[in-house]
Amino acid sequence: MATVDPVPVRKREAPAEGRDVYDITLIGAGPVGLFGAFYAGLREMHTKIIEALPEPGGQLAVLYPEKYIYDVAGFPRILAKDLVRQLVEQTMAFNPTMCYGERVLDLKREENGILRLTTETATHWSRTVVICAGVGAFAPNKMDNPTITRFEGKGVYYFVKDKRPFRQKRILVVGGGDSAVDWALGLKDWASEVTLIHRRDGFRAHEASVTELMRSPVHVKLFYELKELHGNHAVQEAVIYDNKTMEEMRLPVDAVLLSLGFRADLGPITEWGLHIDKRSIVVNGRYETNIPGVYAAGDIAAPADSVALSLIATGFGEVTVAVNCAKNYIDPKSRIFPGHSSEKRL
Repeated sequence: MATVDPVPVRKREAPAEGRDVYDITLIGAGPVGLFGAFYAGLREMHTKIIEALPEPGGQLAVLYPEKYIYDVAGFPRILAKDLVRQLVEQTMAFNPTMCYGERVLDLKREENGILRLTTETATHWSRTVVICAGVGAFAPNKMDNPTITRFEGKGVYYFVKDKRPFRQKRILVVGGGDSAVDWALGLKDWASEVTLIHRRDGFRAHEASVTELMRSPVHVKLFYELKELHGNHAVQEAVIYDNKTMEEMRLPVDAVLLSLGFRADLGPITEWGLHIDKRSIVVNGRYETNIPGVYAAGDIAAPADSVALSLIATGFGEVTVAVNCAKNYIDPKSRIFPGHSSEKRL
């Protein structure tokens, strides 16, 4: 992987007439973007967040608000929606400008060093930018099977925003990744019955979760796949089959949760002149991209000559480095090290 050299320090430019130029703008209001905005507030930076979705939280809010998260320091476990709520509360202590429902289409660096961000509805200016866009836009993988797609919204789900429709229902979960395993475990005490089928015996989910699954009352059927669904106005029956023997089995079901992964798309980000390797933005140890004043952190960032982990836990640290380096970029007299937060009054 190619390396990214440190960018030269630029002096702080005066705002152009008629423009509200922010010190820092974070693209993405997922957990990493929210925490980055909070840290920018600690550094007394004039801060803005631009988010394509109509609400904060990113994948936590859209895909699995009811799922527990176990790897955030200080929380033995916490619901994704509760983590988002507390992150927003933490972030809003410094009153950043929040722009929801705006997708950044273009990013350009003007001659005076100011960065111009263009969305569908507005133009924004900033001295620095931190891209915290996660994996970009995402859409669920679907099965090319009309007997399944016809029940979308009628018992077929790709993610769960609300557990209430699954109360005392017979649920079939399809998949072997973290989402499938987590939802099977999360719904086992909520539904009347949960069955999980996976096409092989190897799981992509976290080892501890798989161990818990195998010890749980969830009916786990390995080497089984979904063939078709039946029902009148809603799904009522699933036909599954053993992919070794091709033997079929019929299961009465009220809901089917297809956890088959998601397709990610960086969209217009690929046109901004950034150094992109596969589906990630290459950054150096300061989380600088190849464009002066532009940083990236979280799932979308690929630190050169390092290891990238797509975890909230590591994303918090990455965006903290990026924000503090951005502070030093616009104000070279400031220290990158911010001091300990225990010394500050919020």
